[in-house]
Amino acid sequence: MLEPLPQEQRFYAALRSGDWPRPDRDWQLDEVELTAAGLAELFETQLMSRHLDLHARRLQARGEAFYTIGSAGHEGNAAIARAFRATDPAFLHYRDAAFLLQRSRSVPGQTPLWDLLLSFAASADDPISGGRHKVLGSKTLNIPPQTSTIASHLPKAMGASYSLGLWRRLGGGGEWPADSVVICSFGDASFNHSTAQGALNAAGWAAYQGAPMPLVMVCEDNGIGISTPTPAGWIEASVRSRPGFHYLACDGLDLLDTWHAAREAERIARCRKQPVFLHMRCVRLFGHAGSDAQQAYLPPARIKADEARDPLLVSAGLLLRHGILDVAAIERLYRSIAERVAHVAEEAIRRPKLETAGQVMASIVPPARPGRARSWQGDIDETPSTMAKLLNQSLTRLMESHPHLVMAGEDIGRKGGVYGVTQRLQAQFGPHRVIDTLLDEQSILGLGIGMGQSGLVPILEIQFLAYLHNAEDQLRGEAATLSFFSNGQYTNPMVVRIAGLGYQKGFGGHFHNDNAIAVLRDIPGLLVACPSNAADAVGLIQEAVRLADEEQRVVVVIEPIALYHTRDLHEEGDQQWCFADPGPQHRLAVGEPGQWGEGRDLAIVTYGNGVYLSRQAAARLEAQGVALRIVDLRWLTDIDHDAVHRFIADCGQVLVVDECRRSGSPSEELITALVERGVPSDRLHRLTAEDSFIPLGRAATVTLPSVETIVATAQSLVTPDRNSVAVAAKAIKAAAGSDEG
Repeated sequence: MLEPLPQEQRFYAALRSGDWPRPDRDWQLDEVELTAAGLAELFETQLMSRHLDLHARRLQARGEAFYTIGSAGHEGNAAIARAFRATDPAFLHYRDAAFLLQRSRSVPGQTPLWDLLLSFAASADDPISGGRHKVLGSKTLNIPPQTSTIASHLPKAMGASYSLGLWRRLGGGGEWPADSVVICSFGDASFNHSTAQGALNAAGWAAYQGAPMPLVMVCEDNGIGISTPTPAGWIEASVRSRPGFHYLACDGLDLLDTWHAAREAERIARCRKQPVFLHMRCVRLFGHAGSDAQQAYLPPARIKADEARDPLLVSAGLLLRHGILDVAAIERLYRSIAERVAHVAEEAIRRPKLETAGQVMASIVPPARPGRARSWQGDIDETPSTMAKLLNQSLTRLMESHPHLVMAGEDIGRKGGVYGVTQRLQAQFGPHRVIDTLLDEQSILGLGIGMGQSGLVPILEIQFLAYLHNAEDQLRGEAATLSFFSNGQYTNPMVVRIAGLGYQKGFGGHFHNDNAIAVLRDIPGLLVACPSNAADAVGLIQEAVRLADEEQRVVVVIEPIALYHTRDLHEEGDQQWCFADPGPQHRLAVGEPGQWGEGRDLAIVTYGNGVYLSRQAAARLEAQGVALRIVDLRWLTDIDHDAVHRFIADCGQVLVVDECRRSGSPSEELITALVERGVPSDRLHRLTAEDSFIPLGRAATVTLPSVETIVATAQSLVTPDRNSVAVAAKAIKAAAGSDEG
């Protein structure tokens, strides 16, 4: 028999004392339309959740469990789970084990205790994350996994809710039934996070204008965030009169009151397609997490008062007052569930663990699925044109051939985007497929994540690269991690178009000219492309959509603002930076670089604006007798370094021209990869932007590579002595009989 923990001893003592806490309102079962068996079932779910929390602490002490943040005090959310359908997607707070346990009762064949204990033990057999994290999630139960949910999951819940109405307009389909309701839950401290406020605002903003938004946002208010109290009345005062929302409140310690409020929230959201804020007051027991000693910041009287409000004691009192169970039966049930959890745990901790990097990383890249594109039969305008024009033509084709493709962003509809890339698309495909969003990048990305998770393929536009940084966690913490933490069971494919980089004329400053892309290249599984010309822009955006549709990837395309409308290369009117539309089948595979020129004196490896500048520099250098080639990376992640090596192997010198900052730029990776492939370091050189923000006015480009600095650097490298290196490299290559050099 298990030795009782102090928390269990307190429960026994309080139960036997007969001094059970009473709820504020004495609901009768028939008033709330709940049977005696239903109330007993909810109590049993609460007990299972509590014993999982308690046993996790026993396992942690033995080194067999990790991350013991628990649900103690929040078990009333079992009643919320019972009020909704198992097909309603639920984005859950980490204190919602009782919700998952209760939902599992409505789906045959579930083993929730086993599943959760495998997660506690970080076992590779864990059916949701494969041992990668202790998460609440289940594909069968429509509970996508969340990790440390400091409100970062709320924008995608809003997006998932919005997608339900969108799927109805598109004629059906999607991950969830069309009449579903989306549930998301979070704590009172997380409520104050800007991401939560943005999601609330976006949901209310859409609903206020009549957009369907069947969403229930459950704030589980225990009055404290780790050690910082939430001011009394703050949540209600902040939300009760919020436009677009229905506010409901319940006593989360009282199963009957919570059940009654949850059913009303479900009715409003499902029948009226409007968002509901369900404010569930509860209590936090045992501290924030296993390592948190709340005695350090809470007075003993407060801790004792919270323990006296234990929802399990409130529920026991309900069972006793309604004559469903007596004290002895409650004690027997309490002990039997404790022993059951302990028995299952001993089996779970013996299951296999992840052991290799390959096993850990296996789910970073999502699984492929059949493509859903229809063949496109239209005419192609082959008139050479600019990047903005060809992107517009390509996006038009993509929207026609992919009926599940949806675009969203600031000003992309009626205005056609700041730079005209999306002109006329909303008029052609409607405002439901080309969505003008509110000005909040967190909500734009969250909208896309939710739509992608529901089965759509969103193309999102972030107006300027600098605007991404206040929302980058939606990519790092949410979009890129979903496949990883769900073992590939859940995905949120999408394409993010970002206007960025420097060299704009007559406009800018650091907030509109931004050359910091390290935050994107640092995210596992995220793909980043950057075109240098109109034809490549078509090839990259069309490949990005294919990757999202067929391979469920998250792809970012950084579009150089300065090249959107550039027509000329060397002199005004030469039209040498206009390109013919390569058509709908043109796609540039991930990592595939391009090459211009065959010279062997110097290879310039670059991308984006760097290609344009290097082409201009090449005209001057070739006039001086320098034979060079230019390698255009096109992709800034998953770079094919073997291909780059092949392209530069027979060149005397290699210059990486990198318009991003010297620290954290692609050039660091490129030089390292070439050294690893045996290229002598004296042949490798970098020309990068300075580690600086970009100023306004005439100084806007002084920190960036220029035609002049490329020419000067190349001239310093290609001297008679340097040229002899090219001859030697050619001789070595011929002797070895290899393309590798």
